[in-house]
Amino acid sequence: MTMVRWRMGLGVAIISFSAILVRLSDGSPITVAFFRTAYAIPILLVLRGVMRRSDTRSKRQRVLAVTAGFALAADLAAWHVAIELIGAGLATVVGSVHVVTTMAAGWLLLRQKPTVLALAATPVVLIGVVLISGFGSSDAHGDDPVIGVFFGLLTAVLYTSYVLLLRGAGTSGASPVDLLLDATTGAAVGSLLLAPLDSGFTLALSWPAHGWLLLLALGAQVTGWLLITSSLPLIEAWEASMLLVLQPAGTILWAYLVFTEVFSLSQWLGLVIVIGGVMAVTVDRARAGASSPPPAKVGTDGY
Repeated sequence: MTMVRWRMGLGVAIISFSAILVRLSDGSPITVAFFRTAYAIPILLVLRGVMRRSDTRSKRQRVLAVTAGFALAADLAAWHVAIELIGAGLATVVGSVHVVTTMAAGWLLLRQKPTVLALAATPVVLIGVVLISGFGSSDAHGDDPVIGVFFGLLTAVLYTSYVLLLRGAGTSGASPVDLLLDATTGAAVGSLLLAPLDSGFTLALSWPAHGWLLLLALGAQVTGWLLITSSLPLIEAWEASMLLVLQPAGTILWAYLVFTEVFSLSQWLGLVIVIGGVMAVTVDRARAGASSPPPAKVGTDGY
């Protein structure tokens, strides 16, 4: 069991570098979304061939899983815009609010009643988000903190759409690699469909930009989330929730060390409030017997 926790922790540590690699690549939002998923596809195909496990899902299930990837493409694009506007650390923390939006969607659409603590934590998290936006502050970090936070919240909403679509597709009858491959393929195609919205989109190869994207695909897009998804069924849900929430905290640390991202006092307060609120919601839901954490974002997120 201890080894499983270490494996899960390693996966979380790997994905905590996602936003750092996105920023290092210096690509436009949809360019990065396309290449990080396109580069991951051949890796996943090789892994599926090595595993040689049968996929018993119906054609409808696979089509829905690929469709979920379209939502993932939009989610990644929005997150990459947020990274451009408010930096890797803040964008990752605001994106983690998907825990709250997914809870709300589960309540409204699936009749999964949230706990009292989760409900109480929701407005607190939103207050933290407002503080991160630097609203009314002249020393807030980011090129445009308010718009950046908007795209961070859009990231959370789009991720919730991805989770619901993947839930509708069903996960039984397929390995984590199969699910990841379908969603990643859908995300690559979806990114191409969104390309006209990005004036900076390009398929031209340049270095070292694509070196960072290759590392992003191999690390966060594939290895990190496979480590996590293979560990989730083997540990307590509340432990998994605690480990997953450490991702944004890790990203904040790397963003400071690599890019010297320094925030205003109000933004630091907002960060603490959001991370604390998200942790309270995830752990409380897990301990209350809610479903295990949703299928991990392929890259983000994550994030």
